Formats: sequence, C-alpha cells, structure tokens
Amino acid sequence: MIFRDLFNRFIIEKQLMRIGSNPQKSERKIILTTHHRIVIVVYLPNEEGFYKNSFEVFKMCLDSLILTINSKAAITVVNNGSHKKVVDFLNLYFEEKKIDTLISHHTNIGKIDAMIGAARGSREKYITLTDSDILFINGWQEKIEEIFSNFPNVGSVSPIPVRRSLMFGTSSVLKQILLRKIKYRSEPIVENFEDYNRYLESINWDLETENDKNWSVIEKNKCKANIGSGHQVLTIDRDILFKTTPTNPSLTLVGGTSENDYVDFPIDKANKLRLATYNNYAFHMGNKLEEWMIEEFNKNYKLEKLEKTQLNVQSLDIHYSWFYNKYFGLNKKIIKIIFSVFYK
Repeated sequence: MIFRDLFNRFIIEKQLMRIGSNPQKSERKIILTTHHRIVIVVYLPNEEGFYKNSFEVFKMCLDSLILTINSKAAITVVNNGSHKKVVDFLNLYFEEKKIDTLISHHTNIGKIDAMIGAARGSREKYITLTDSDILFINGWQEKIEEIFSNFPNVGSVSPIPVRRSLMFGTSSVLKQILLRKIKYRSEPIVENFEDYNRYLESINWDLETENDKNWSVIEKNKCKANIGSGHQVLTIDRDILFKTTPTNPSLTLVGGTSENDYVDFPIDKANKLRLATYNNYAFHMGNKLEEWMIEEFNKNYKLEKLEKTQLNVQSLDIHYSWFYNKYFGLNKKIIKIIFSVFYK
C-alpha cells in the first residue's frame, strides 16, 4: 500500500513538472536597435468644452511624430485615463505597430507621474518628453541628436527655441560660457520670427514686432544651438532621470511646480546644458487645429525621412548631495549676475 501511494505521487509530480528549460535562458543579451525614445502622455476625458477639438489635435501630433522619426527612434504613448474613442484609436495604432509601447491607466494619475514613470522604464540614451499637442517637423530628431553629439555635457535639447529663455533653468550653460568652454554670441535669426510668434501666441504671450532681435546662440564644431527652452517638448539625457530628478511621486494632476521640479530644475542641477535647436522644428498647437497647422503637417508627407547612424554621447556621472541642493539656488543667482555684467 505504501509503495503504491509513493509510486502514484511520483507519477503525479512528474506530470506537473515542466518539460525542458526556458529557451530564453540560453539566448544572448538583448541588443538595442534604438537610441531615442519619445514619451507622450495623453489625457482626453471627453470631447466637450476645453477638450472639444483636442482629439483631432492629438491625432495630428501623433501622426506628425510617426512621420518624422527615423528607425533609431521608438514611441511610447501613455493613455492617462482618456475616453473610449482615444483608447480604441491607440489600440489600433499599437496593433498596426505605429507606436512601439502603449501604457494605459484607467484613471488620471497625473501628467508628470505618468510621464516620468514611462521615461524611467525606457532604455534609450535620448528620451523626448512631449505634450500631446506638439506638431513635429521633418528633421527635428536629427537636429537634436546633432547638438547632443557636438556639444559636451548636454542635458536637454528642445526643437522649439524660445528667445526669452536665457535666464530660465540655464545657469549651467551660463557657467560654461563664463569659463570660455563654449563660444557665445547674440545674433538675430530672422527666419525664426514667424514660427516664434506662433509659439508666443499659443501660450498667450505678447507677440514680437521686430524680426531682428538677438537670440542667445552658442557654437561648437560649426554646430549652432540656442540657450534655454520651454518644457512643452524637449529631449533629455536619460541619466538625469535617475540622478537629479526627484524619486518621490509628484501626486499632481497637472501644472503647479511639477514640471519645474521634475524636468526643468533637474537638468540645471545636473550641471548639464539646456539648449534648443538653432531654428524651429516643432510647433505648440494648443487645443484647436488651425489652417496653418494643417499646411505644416502636409509638408511632412512630401519630404523624404532621413536615416541616421548611431551616435555615441559621453555621459558624466553627477553625484547629487544635500549640500549642493541647499545652495543651488544661491549659485544660480550668482552666475546670472556675473553673466549679466559681462554679456548684457
């Protein structure tokens, strides 16, 4: 009796054991085929009031992104509690492999928490953080990566240059200029005038009336970039997300100081450069499509997308300390005062 019970138990256990071994264990290490990840968070709860036309804006944003990236980039979309029409649209694009990764939340967990969470889960060196109402123009990815490649210690680059952003979150850039490590000059960029006014109008700032006002430009290896940027869209060095970006959740739906605390200030605290492309390569659309946006979008169909080789960018390990955090604000003020004395 005992022998029979043991035999039956042996047979049952043998049947329950898995057959063979997991083939992935013998596979080689994963090799990344991309070096650039674009993370876009969308929250469209309905199609009423403020959100009446936002779905069409988001579709144009995503389609322009798909049209303008090359094979070294991949897209992550975070659905942050949007309504069913958006969910169905994103599921279709995911099935058609137009987007690489789709993350879905049933409820809105907050823009920054959704964005930083997805970005930290990415493995690429360059991570573009973008709002869902940005219109991307052909060449934006290549121009951004060109700046990362030519300037040492770049923290972020935006495809939307902002002429009035010299003193916002850029003390690390000003320090490099004062130490004569990069060339700086003020110069007019006439071709930016119309595009820049479109940006100013989209954020309800006063428009500029003169097209020959100076921009704050730096140059390295014959590559030009503007100092500073907004935060509607910018490409960040992935290391910053793990070294100077706060580790605690923001727990903020949108706005407040969340974008400053989790995107803007960490770039400066990492002692890295905050830059923008010399010319404009993206537009902030807002919540309603306009005729000029459609015209700009249609241009992307006519231009052939550029292919790009892998770039190697040196990373600099930054050790973030309590002491540095405490006196960071004072250091920024001192650098800005000295810079204003020499260059204003």
